[in-house]
Amino acid sequence: MPSIGDWTMFLLRWFHFLAGITWIGMLYYFNFVQTPFFATAEAPVRSGMIVGSLVGRALWWFRWGAMLTFITGWLYILYIAFHRFGGLQPFFSVPYGWSIFIGGMLGSLMWANVWFVIWPAQQVIIASATQVSKGGQAIPEAAARGARSGVASRTNTLLSVPMLFFMGAASHFAFYTPTARGAKVTMLVVLFAIMAIVEWNALSTKQWAGKKMLTTVKGTLWGGFVLSAVFFVALKLIFA
Repeated sequence: MPSIGDWTMFLLRWFHFLAGITWIGMLYYFNFVQTPFFATAEAPVRSGMIVGSLVGRALWWFRWGAMLTFITGWLYILYIAFHRFGGLQPFFSVPYGWSIFIGGMLGSLMWANVWFVIWPAQQVIIASATQVSKGGQAIPEAAARGARSGVASRTNTLLSVPMLFFMGAASHFAFYTPTARGAKVTMLVVLFAIMAIVEWNALSTKQWAGKKMLTTVKGTLWGGFVLSAVFFVALKLIFA
């Protein structure tokens, strides 16, 4: 019979999968379905979907799916590190640990975008649309907040590609073996530097190639695959 520890790891992973599918599913719905539809729909239709609670309900599943994914993911990482590997040092000495950690860090950045960029902006947009539907004035900052929310959402879509790659690679694709401490530190620096650049692109007001790439679904997906390749090559070079 499986031990209590085995059941704990299984349940954490199971709920992590369920929550993650819900979160990423809603993320793809917003980017692949709703946003392109809103771009061509008439204003009354968009307003009806917002004021009529369709968008609000989708956002509820979106943000709480992200929260449960975040919590169960880090509980799983910590539990498996100490239960299966006996601590963080052994955990970061195997390809599995590094793959899970990199995927977890990318997912954590996505979670932060949901709760601290996208959701606050969407609250302003919903409030503005509600005021207009009642004959009031639109909230002046709603348009700008909506634009930033859209870029953050596209950024999360981009990050989801390498995030899911490393989550899957953990159990199926041991493409490198961590060696010296210096290599591990270098990988951390590279990881956080790339994450910082991606997030700066999401939050800055400057229009450059990186931000223009996110204006289309095709460009966003290609960016995600390129970013996955960058991480893959960086790992191969650093841990060679």
